[in-house]
Amino acid sequence: MSPDDRAASKRTAAGRQEAVPRRRRRSAAVDDAERQGRSGRRPGKSGAREAILAAARARFAEAGFDKTSIRAVAADACVDPALVHHYFGTKQQLFAAVVEFPVDPEATLSIMEAAPLDQLGATILAAVVGVWDSPAGPGVVAVVRSILTGGEPALARTFVLEVVLERVRQRIATPEDDGRARVALVASQMMGVLVARKIIGVEPLASMPIPELVAAVGPTLQRYLTGDIGTAASESAAIAATMPTTR
Repeated sequence: MSPDDRAASKRTAAGRQEAVPRRRRRSAAVDDAERQGRSGRRPGKSGAREAILAAARARFAEAGFDKTSIRAVAADACVDPALVHHYFGTKQQLFAAVVEFPVDPEATLSIMEAAPLDQLGATILAAVVGVWDSPAGPGVVAVVRSILTGGEPALARTFVLEVVLERVRQRIATPEDDGRARVALVASQMMGVLVARKIIGVEPLASMPIPELVAAVGPTLQRYLTGDIGTAASESAAIAATMPTTR
């Protein structure tokens, strides 16, 4: 046999060996597709992302953030939960995608979480206004406009109270005061500042440097969070704070 004939024979044998794994891979892919068809779950193809967003929007609006799970959203969208994580990551990131929030709230929430309790009001204001004044600010304002005028108050309440301020509420809650009235007051103050600064453009608030704004409004937020707000619960908490602790 000539050298050329021997080389051709080797190529033919190699081709036969490679054909077996290719057939096996094709068989496995067909089995996967058939399993997906039998389970009724939508594979990660066209329309899956939109279906997940639609299911999540309905779930969050109906059940709120805490009572909505990735598994429930996946079931409503007829996809595997892993696909939800693939497209959106965490539940918090999924919610941000539902409301089309242009930045990940986690960065701002981490700043709030790390702040000393007696500086929480100023920290919240500085962090949030810093996002409003950043390059992402116009997108944030557009989302707020949409929430205010889009007829979805449930999603708006969920975003503000359960995503943005829930960790703050957990930090300030006491046995006498669950902190819900306090964070609601903070939300009202922040929304007022946003509307005046970014939507209506009330001067000099609209162009006030952030440090001046924090110095003016931060103490009010701090009182809402940890001071006397005129409720029986806040009075009890204030009295308890002045009492010596026993060891």
